[in-house]
Amino acid sequence: MEIKKEVRVKNSGRNNPVEYKNFPMVPRVVFGKGSFAQLSKILMPKRKHSEAPFIFLVDDVFENQELAANIPCIFNDKIIFISAEEEPKTHQVDAIVDLIRSEFSEEPSGIVGIGGGTLLDLSKAVAIMLTNEGGSANYQGWDLVTKPALYHVGIPTISGTGAEVSRTTVLLGPEKKLGINSDFTTFDQVLLDPDVTKGVPKEQWFYTGMDCYIHCIESLTGTYLNAFSQSYGEKSLDLCKEVFLEDLNEEESRDKLMMASWHGGMSIAYSQVGVAHAMSYGLSYLLGVKHGIGNCLVFQYLEEFYPDGVALFYKMMDKHNIILPTGICKDLSDEQYSTMIKVAMGMTPLWENALGENWRDTITEQKLRSIYEKI
Repeated sequence: MEIKKEVRVKNSGRNNPVEYKNFPMVPRVVFGKGSFAQLSKILMPKRKHSEAPFIFLVDDVFENQELAANIPCIFNDKIIFISAEEEPKTHQVDAIVDLIRSEFSEEPSGIVGIGGGTLLDLSKAVAIMLTNEGGSANYQGWDLVTKPALYHVGIPTISGTGAEVSRTTVLLGPEKKLGINSDFTTFDQVLLDPDVTKGVPKEQWFYTGMDCYIHCIESLTGTYLNAFSQSYGEKSLDLCKEVFLEDLNEEESRDKLMMASWHGGMSIAYSQVGVAHAMSYGLSYLLGVKHGIGNCLVFQYLEEFYPDGVALFYKMMDKHNIILPTGICKDLSDEQYSTMIKVAMGMTPLWENALGENWRDTITEQKLRSIYEKI
């Protein structure tokens, strides 16, 4: 795979030294099969007192299941089951925050997110909004959060999104799909237990895993590439190839994909994603297409930008007998196409990473529409 070597950095002035971003990382992480059982021990020192609950935001697929039964609820802790069928939304974040504030007079001890990317993003956003004023839509953007978030823990139950390690929480707002990107977004604690990813449906496993794979391709071929992001991206890509092209047993596959997700998320901490992610945001905003499959729907038509990555993507689909849905955009109006294109073209950092500062010389509304029309 050809790797572009240009490194983009921020210069603070003609005669001043280069100024590098000082990104936060997850300060504490537990990895291991069965480590979910350690959650109670992890949370106990963080409890302020018996009246300050932990709020568990949990994917509702686990309601009445063993995992939910093993959540260490004590005192007046609360479990809120949430559907992950749709992308997380700003009004959903605000509603959860209002519910928590109305039910508890004391500020919670913390937020624990248990689920895939949707639940992890919701948990990060709720933790931020419990300590910051206004609505969550006001914080969609870069470095708009002014106060530290409530203590928050992430426990992924599917691997690939990288949400467990990233400094962003991607939300659908009233006007755009955009993350709350801030130094306060990153989880304070992550618990990685491969056992909790058992039983994920095959298609969901593949689409979410491809989110990780596409992270790697876009990071490793981007103009923001540097040694930091390259080291994580290359390791994640190698793990993705093992998981999706080799014949691993289930236990090996779960372990390796969980680590691929972690490294893939780290690869874009000091870099960015690219064309597929920018265009998938348009699909999600207008049609509610889930992030993982949205990336796949776009990526299949991006040979112009990622020829080697797309060729490998088709091999992975063939090996796992994945057939992507068609006709998603066939009945859209001109106005709807314009909405998707506007959302996609608004993701300037992603386009700059993919194509450089002059990306508008290549990316036009007509080009984006021609790709969307194929989906």
